[in-house]
Amino acid sequence: MGDSLPAGIVRPMANPLTPDVLVDPVQLTRALVDVESVSRNERQIAGYVEEVLRQMPHLSVDRLGNTVMARTDLGREQRVVLAGHLDTVPLNDNFPSTVVDDLIYGCGTSDMKSGVALALHLAATLPDPGYDITYLFYEAEEIDSQFNGLRLVAEDRPDWLRADFAVLLEPTYGVVEAGCQGTLRVQVRTTGRRAHTARAWRGVNAIHAAGEVLRRLADYRARTVTIDGCTFREGLNAVRISGGVAGNVVPDECVVEVNMRFAPDRTEKQALEHVQEVFEGFDVELTDSAPGALPGLTAEPAREFLAAVGAEPAAKLGWTDVARFAALGIPALNYGPGDPLLAHAPDEHVEIGKIRDGAATLHRWLAPAEF
Repeated sequence: MGDSLPAGIVRPMANPLTPDVLVDPVQLTRALVDVESVSRNERQIAGYVEEVLRQMPHLSVDRLGNTVMARTDLGREQRVVLAGHLDTVPLNDNFPSTVVDDLIYGCGTSDMKSGVALALHLAATLPDPGYDITYLFYEAEEIDSQFNGLRLVAEDRPDWLRADFAVLLEPTYGVVEAGCQGTLRVQVRTTGRRAHTARAWRGVNAIHAAGEVLRRLADYRARTVTIDGCTFREGLNAVRISGGVAGNVVPDECVVEVNMRFAPDRTEKQALEHVQEVFEGFDVELTDSAPGALPGLTAEPAREFLAAVGAEPAAKLGWTDVARFAALGIPALNYGPGDPLLAHAPDEHVEIGKIRDGAATLHRWLAPAEF
């Protein structure tokens, strides 16, 4: 009774990332999943990660907000980054984790605490890698870019990102997904003139005018482009439509929100110009944009990594933080044990075999005996 806490004070949970857990990437995945870390609530998990990394004498460790950086400084000729985000989407009756046969279920199992587990396991078990390694465990990837830990690092601690190659441990189901698509959103606006619907001929219906916008989208044929053997398919889709004032008023405005996913051989400017051409004659307003990333397969560490994986790379159909590295001139790939099709799903899970295979692949790539 002498060590009881005052009423209303909750005793902090002991760090679950024990030495026994760190050496087993499967146990480590479960331990990470069982620390709730919905975006903007990463303080506890970042604290646990920081604590164990600071106990590893071969690493220097620093922290910015809820982003933790650890690095080796062994004087290797080249440096690689292993990066994974600590946050998850909101819980959906899938916390804490459960195990059924060869599957671990739970929020973040696929996206991307199994990938984070690989990096943390490697940090604990490979003190003398063939490349110098920078480990980045960052916050707020799943929400607005203004909170993204890598973006904040690029602004405040750009030295943390200096490297010859980077791997984002995003879910790829154990294959290399190279580069990523760019993305942009625009609002395509039609205008009309209000009138009472009983005298509709006195107005011009803006929603009806949007029919032409939808027709152009229905007729659109997406481009497919192959870069370094990776095939990217573009897409142009309406994702939201709004308009109307009241049930008895001819609307004078309608807005169709359109999302384009574009191959990384286009710049953001070129992608926007293409969208403007598709909707020529309409008011087009850009609301959001992010560049793609080329596959990045030619760097020496990338070639070594592909050899360790032993399978042909595929294009990343989606946007990931590899684009942030590409913007800095650092080639980057996506690789992780999770299945991207399960990301954010209520039955999100990861295969135990994929976790073990991923850990073995990273060890094959980075163990000094392989150089």
